[in-house]
Amino acid sequence: MTFASYINDLLYRYDCVIIPGFGGFVTNAISAKVNHFSHTFYPPTKQITFNSHLKNNDGLLANYIASSENISFEKASEKINEVVQTWNSQLKTEAVVIDKVGSLSLNKENQLIFEPNSESNYLIETFGMSVLSSPAVKRLEYQQQATKLTPVVAKKSSSSFIKYAAVAAIFLTVGAIGWYSVQTNQLKEQYAKQQLNVEKKIQSATFVIGDPLPTIQLNVAKETPKNFHIIAGAFKFPENAEKKLRQLKSKGFKAEIIGKNKWGLTQVTYSSFKTRAEAYKNLEKIRDIYSEDAWMLIKKLH
Repeated sequence: MTFASYINDLLYRYDCVIIPGFGGFVTNAISAKVNHFSHTFYPPTKQITFNSHLKNNDGLLANYIASSENISFEKASEKINEVVQTWNSQLKTEAVVIDKVGSLSLNKENQLIFEPNSESNYLIETFGMSVLSSPAVKRLEYQQQATKLTPVVAKKSSSSFIKYAAVAAIFLTVGAIGWYSVQTNQLKEQYAKQQLNVEKKIQSATFVIGDPLPTIQLNVAKETPKNFHIIAGAFKFPENAEKKLRQLKSKGFKAEIIGKNKWGLTQVTYSSFKTRAEAYKNLEKIRDIYSEDAWMLIKKLH
């Protein structure tokens, strides 16, 4: 699996993916749009931007690489550093293209410029939806044609002519409105069918974001779980983990032992949080005040 694939996979599930020491990709949901000039309908999507100030390692990318390649967190972090060094060297002479995500280049002021890939849509709710185009309803042309109608009988009075022309204009206008309604209903039905197909795919897990990305859970829980954990340390001996737990609680932290990782080390947290933003904010404070080695683990606890 390529480095770009890891970023691409994570963008489907998270609003922010940080490449430590380089910058972060941030997504924002955008509602459906209509281009009134080209009569084109665009489905909702996620807009991707790049923030070069987001450089701190939040553990998301390194943890995903470690899990995917069955290597340690430290080895995954080394791989990320190697890629960042390669990108920085490449940017001096050419743009860096990240497959399906976009491209990065330097401007004259040596600032990073990001150009997103317009063909990628990371919004799962509209996965599979395409752009739709519909011909415009030419209502004014029908009305102009109605005004040019001549009477069927040559020797009708002017009042009869006006009466027939008015009746014809009404019929044409009503027909145009009816056709517009039909077109609108067809578009609504098409979007509804696409949305239904997407929901069926999600429920049956028929689409795959990338190997080995886990199955996306869409069940709405009554209470938001605390899946974002700030790790204080991982210990070989349980008694050392208990000692660390007591130390953290004495300092006022809502510390917990959240079990062992796949290397058999007992993990102790400073605290756990419901949202990524809240966890990241507290991680920065803990790194500044207590320990620079603190990092974030995203894990659902049973």
